[in-house]
Amino acid sequence: MIFSGELAAGTDHLEAELAARLGMSRTPVRDATLILASQGLLEVRPRKGVRILTLSADDMHEIYEVLTELESLSAASAARKNYGPKDLEMLAKTVTDMETALAEEDLQAWANADEAFHSELVRLGGNRRIASIVENFNDQVRRARAMTLKIRPMPHQSSKDHSALFQAIARGDATAAHQIHWQHRDSARQLITGLLEQLGLRHF
Repeated sequence: MIFSGELAAGTDHLEAELAARLGMSRTPVRDATLILASQGLLEVRPRKGVRILTLSADDMHEIYEVLTELESLSAASAARKNYGPKDLEMLAKTVTDMETALAEEDLQAWANADEAFHSELVRLGGNRRIASIVENFNDQVRRARAMTLKIRPMPHQSSKDHSALFQAIARGDATAAHQIHWQHRDSARQLITGLLEQLGLRHF
């Protein structure tokens, strides 16, 4: 509901209202709001319910700084593990899916494959703490993607980056894997924050 805009940024909602809209009791709603608050999607206000937070360019700048460093470490770690073709089947599939989506000019399918690529990359890196931190930011990244997907250019360079990273991991080149992914995520940061600024969402 937050991603779709049904619960718009800046709006306030009582726990009882949300429970009624979702058709469930207040206890799971309360639990969910605490999780969403920890992910930066809303603010819990004692005796006032929750406020849906605005996602700004500043937010995404900070988030992408963290993701750039941690995912690049995952990329290098994955390359050092000397995975075989069988181990990399899922990563290879996401690259193919992105290329197919671009050929069909289906941005939503591309976004789904892109998300799957990054998730699999972190899994292959094998660091559970990195995975936990990255997961905490994933909802914010999805939200930014949903807000900017229709106004972004077709991500041809992004898909080339994914393909190059896959090849670096497959040949066990940790230095190249780290460099390729760092540059890829930094470019994504500049693109997404720029688009959010165009939407007037500059500051916290």
